[in-house]
Amino acid sequence: MTPAIDAVDVLVWGGGTGGIAAAIQAARAGATTLLLTPGSWLGGMVSAAGVCCPDGNELTPWQTGLWGAFLRELERREPEGLDHNWVSCFGYRPSTAEAILQDWVKAESKLVWWPRCSLLEVERQGSLITALRMEVAGEQRRVRCQVVIDGSDRGDLLPLAQAPFRLGWEPQEQWGEPSAPTQQRLESEAFFREQPLQSPTWVVMGQLQSDRLATEPTKGIDPAGKPPLPQPFEQACEAFGLERTLAYGRLPGGLVMLNWPLHGNDWHEGLERGFSGTASQEAELYGEMQAQSLRFAEALQEASGGWLQLGDAFPAEAGSPAPWLAAMPYWREGRRLIGRQTLIEQDLLPQASATSVAPLPLNDAVELQSIAVGNYANDHHYPGPDWPLAPKSCRWGGRWTGTPFCIPYGALVSEAIDNLLAADKAFSTSHMANGATRLQPLILNVGQAAGAAAALAVRVGLPPAQLPVREVQNALIADPLAPSAVAPLWDTPWHHPQWRQRQEAVLTNPQQFAHGLASDGSTTQDMLPASRLEQLWSGTIQAEANGGFSFITNSGMVWPLITLEPSMHHWLNQLEGCKAVKLIANANPWGPWLRVSRLAG
Repeated sequence: MTPAIDAVDVLVWGGGTGGIAAAIQAARAGATTLLLTPGSWLGGMVSAAGVCCPDGNELTPWQTGLWGAFLRELERREPEGLDHNWVSCFGYRPSTAEAILQDWVKAESKLVWWPRCSLLEVERQGSLITALRMEVAGEQRRVRCQVVIDGSDRGDLLPLAQAPFRLGWEPQEQWGEPSAPTQQRLESEAFFREQPLQSPTWVVMGQLQSDRLATEPTKGIDPAGKPPLPQPFEQACEAFGLERTLAYGRLPGGLVMLNWPLHGNDWHEGLERGFSGTASQEAELYGEMQAQSLRFAEALQEASGGWLQLGDAFPAEAGSPAPWLAAMPYWREGRRLIGRQTLIEQDLLPQASATSVAPLPLNDAVELQSIAVGNYANDHHYPGPDWPLAPKSCRWGGRWTGTPFCIPYGALVSEAIDNLLAADKAFSTSHMANGATRLQPLILNVGQAAGAAAALAVRVGLPPAQLPVREVQNALIADPLAPSAVAPLWDTPWHHPQWRQRQEAVLTNPQQFAHGLASDGSTTQDMLPASRLEQLWSGTIQAEANGGFSFITNSGMVWPLITLEPSMHHWLNQLEGCKAVKLIANANPWGPWLRVSRLAG
């Protein structure tokens, strides 16, 4: 039976990755916290929606906060490790992620979780939310609160709270964003009416029957081939071939996350039903999305000669329609809060001064306003050709990575409601910027910042809108369990012995660090913890003309070589020609690459 609760310090409407992060952080910081979720699982993108190949924040300087803690716990719990695919540096099973989050919730005595809730009403007095009414376990409840956090994928709470929000495209004339369409195009082209926001996906899980697709001439199966699939998936394997298409989202145990953007299972039709439709219209939309994904899985199963089958990934308690279908859709975009600040495309792009860091968000007093760091390259999902976007990527560590940017605290705070924060994709961004801010790692840390701010507001007796940002930043940097970066320091990984001092130094003098470098530029590999599955490799490194690196083992096998560590990045950049070395690395046969962490000895 659900316990009776009349009032809490912090109330989180969740269901998204940011919502669970906010609730955990608020409780850890001492606030009595109630987390409400519409489903049976907690984690949103990272578990219930099955998006188990995280994008962005892959380099160790960005592996901080709850994202870093989550990543390291995933590696500890997955027996086969996380090196399994080529779309990400990490892959895990949804049940592993959900188990971590539920364990974290159970560990917090000040956190209560009510699953399978329906939000009914938001009560307000002027610019403050005072209570929420919801239905849980067949009963209606009313809970008073001091701070409210929307931690949902679609910004579910915003219309009920009458909080101003944006949904859909903004014209280039509004903010001067280089990749935004003009007002004339928005008004005249049917595409923008038919695609009001980025296309979502209902993830379906497959199961590979062996590590590699065997060549079967009698069946006409070629692992590198580009088999014609039935409509609308005819060109799904055109860019990468059959085997690479399937290895894209490979997870431990040969599970495969089917979340394929190239003529795959994104859904583009009637998306407005997810925001303004009736319950039956939303159910109709979800049924269409599931059917699309199942048709795609069936087409790949046939093309692979049965190498791919449907995979058992979601237990009954997840609330999934079937063991191979995610428990909820992957919404890339929803309602976006109108906040005290709005992150736009220019806030993501590297500065023109040839640095690889976006402009730091500074207030009029030249104080840093950042509460989280992201680095995803920006990516928008629509039918048809790729949407042209201003570039924000660079070569680093033998691979392409996104350049870092900051999330200002004001983007989490409602412009109209003083005690309302956003913790998931609903924080205040433009439509164009959302393509870089919507990913799992950054949303975990945005949620952590929202939870820290909520608990601090309760403790000092101020609404979140009036909090000194420096106090929120101090709490994040000094967090005893998951210290979180607020400044984008390329050369300072999470395990650096001076990590905290360098973060604090940026707050003291942000202009000195405007280019994302620490004071002395030094790096270290001495503090890097050993990885359970890392191995010693002996051979020769060769620098390639394209900025990449090859590693030739003593037995003659050639591997592409990458690193996520600043110390190794700097060492590799000084390499000329070939060099015989011994390294410590993790092998990913499906990348394929060796992910090197340090030199041996």
